[in-house]
Amino acid sequence: MPLILYQRDDCHLCDLALDVLAASRAPAFESVFIDHDDVLEARYGARVPVLRDDATGAELDWPFNADRVKAWLP
Repeated sequence: MPLILYQRDDCHLCDLALDVLAASRAPAFESVFIDHDDVLEARYGARVPVLRDDATGAELDWPFNADRVKAWLP
């Protein structure tokens, strides 16, 4: 499953999301920073952090906890 975590530089909520993903033992994911990308900024600007399953297009918006991540993952 190709997971992507969309986030920003210096984002406290993004740091919390990383902790939650570690606690949930989520599989490996790519971190994509939306700063300085107009397309990603328009799509995710107010929503980060967002976890996306790139294979299905499913997205999990913040806030989420370890149980919610586990339930969201296949």
